[in-house]
Amino acid sequence: MSGNTGKQPTRFHRKEVQKMMVKNARKAKLIDKIVSIFAILCVILAVIPLSSILFEVIKDGIAAISWDFLTGKPSAIGRAGGGIGPAIQGTLIVVGLATMIGAPIGILTGIYLSEFAGGGSFPNGVRFFNEVMTGLPSVVMGIVGYILIVINIGSFSVWAGAFSLSIIMIPIVSRVTEETIKIVPNSIREAGFALGIPKWKIILFITFKSAVSGILTGVVLAIARIAGETAPLIMTILGTSLFFTGFNSPVDALPLRIWRLSSQPYESAQEQAWGAALILIMMVLILSVALRLLAQRRGLAVKAEI
Repeated sequence: MSGNTGKQPTRFHRKEVQKMMVKNARKAKLIDKIVSIFAILCVILAVIPLSSILFEVIKDGIAAISWDFLTGKPSAIGRAGGGIGPAIQGTLIVVGLATMIGAPIGILTGIYLSEFAGGGSFPNGVRFFNEVMTGLPSVVMGIVGYILIVINIGSFSVWAGAFSLSIIMIPIVSRVTEETIKIVPNSIREAGFALGIPKWKIILFITFKSAVSGILTGVVLAIARIAGETAPLIMTILGTSLFFTGFNSPVDALPLRIWRLSSQPYESAQEQAWGAALILIMMVLILSVALRLLAQRRGLAVKAEI
């Protein structure tokens, strides 16, 4: 009898534990479904206004797209016709130059903060400065470029515009680079140290390669941010109806051209503004897709090497 009495509570407890495990599993599945549905609804809510904007831009701007529109110079105010060739060229030059300035500085800053800085007062000051720079209005960057470059050289220039846009770009790239490199497992670094590899080689050839996909994503986000900025360009490159004549001369850009065309009371100008907005969106989209494909290939190459 004593043996049987000892077995009964054990079976009872096992059944209770099994019931509790089944109950917890059902509860976890229910919570997972609720969270998944909530996430899908949030995505739909975010996509609806974006799709609406894209639909309006395509609907109102597609009629203006032609070869002459893409390659021609702007016409006089109030006159139909003309194109946005100088604006496309100027956007590519200014954004490209800003990326050449801002992306390396941002990446190096992010590497320093994640691999060398630690938690001292100077690194914390750099992180705080990054946060402040991210939240500053873009017109402030234009004022900085105007004071430091435009006034000193005596004219609006590509350099001033690229400098102002690069200031906007640096904190974004720096923050993304720091967080992406922190995700790389420490075991990879420790394996490199165990083999006697210098720290700079581990960072350059192992850590950076593992995080290159996320870093390129940060660069894409920064480029998308600066490509549509208008306020800094008004104060630095001014805008012109001519094609590129030099780095120390004014140049046109799509955000400036869109702003000027949309402020005119003529129907032809309004249509061209929509067309220019469509071209700007397509340029950013193509660049984003291209860099994402490059990042995926680099990620696959790194996995193959590992």
